[in-house]
Amino acid sequence: MSDVGVIAIGRNEGERLRHCLASVAGRGMPVVYVDSASTDGSVELARSMGAEVVALDMSRPFSAARARNEGFERLMQLAPALRFVQFVDGDCEMVEGWVERARRELESRSEVAVVCGRRRERFPDASVYNRLADLEWDTPVGEAKSCGGDAMMRVEAFRSVGGFDAAVAAGEEPELCQRLRAAGHKVLRVDAEMSLHDSAMLRFGQWWKRAVRSGYGAMDVATRFGGQGLFVKQVQSARTWAVGWSGWVVALVLLVVMHQIAAAGSIKRILSWAILFGLIVLAALPLQMVRLALRVRPRVPDWKTAAAYGVLTMIGKWANVAGQHQYRRDRSAGRNTRLIEYKSSCATPITKPT
Repeated sequence: MSDVGVIAIGRNEGERLRHCLASVAGRGMPVVYVDSASTDGSVELARSMGAEVVALDMSRPFSAARARNEGFERLMQLAPALRFVQFVDGDCEMVEGWVERARRELESRSEVAVVCGRRRERFPDASVYNRLADLEWDTPVGEAKSCGGDAMMRVEAFRSVGGFDAAVAAGEEPELCQRLRAAGHKVLRVDAEMSLHDSAMLRFGQWWKRAVRSGYGAMDVATRFGGQGLFVKQVQSARTWAVGWSGWVVALVLLVVMHQIAAAGSIKRILSWAILFGLIVLAALPLQMVRLALRVRPRVPDWKTAAAYGVLTMIGKWANVAGQHQYRRDRSAGRNTRLIEYKSSCATPITKPT
């Protein structure tokens, strides 16, 4: 493992950071921890566990991409001969055997630049939001378009495209993977357990902020690559439902009002047909929720989770559009892309929430 290094990033992760670093420490790999102004003793904890610490200057615009880049620079200073780097978020714990498996994949397949596996939620039963996050990470095995925050990358390939784009506040991994694939590299997801993630997403407000962040990041990445980029369909889908469907609802209300005002005759008959069409459109949203629930049912433990998936996926379209609006507003004002956090910034222990 002498040619593999680890970069962990975090902010006030508490015991989650301890588990994260313990899962990669003492294995002959240099470990760099990048801290973003933690106030819970994360820096001291990381140093006590043998990690090299990079404390970010928070007077500059922050992003996870910037944290990973600065961690990579420090890692290369410590061990310039490294061939592979394992990125991991501070709220994740690497599964035993993953690093070896990922290294073998990269060693045997020179065309692959990124390898990822199955990330699982540590406490999926703590909330429906945690269960849906776990479902979100269960993506198909094989050649993929992108990875998440936990992935092993080939140093040479990472360097060749300039690393992460520090200006991307959310969706930095898909943005990097798009550039890697454009350069002829491949992203591979293998059928192996990779990491445990502690979402700590217990309230609707947290889930909503996460969905806003997804919309913000999707808009950012889609804008950078135009029609050929990732997330173009997701951006359009959110607009179709949140803006288009909502517009039809408003139109239906106006049609009903006009129908009540109109006198008997051809105009009233036309309005009646228009109202009927509007009611059909109105039914499209709940029908789509049902369709999504039916589609996902074989992959989830019960109908309650399937129904939540259908309902929240569609409600999330409005949060996605809110994120898109924030992105456009920031760009119009010339502001840097913003960090949208859905977790509290206080340290939390790794215990099952009650």
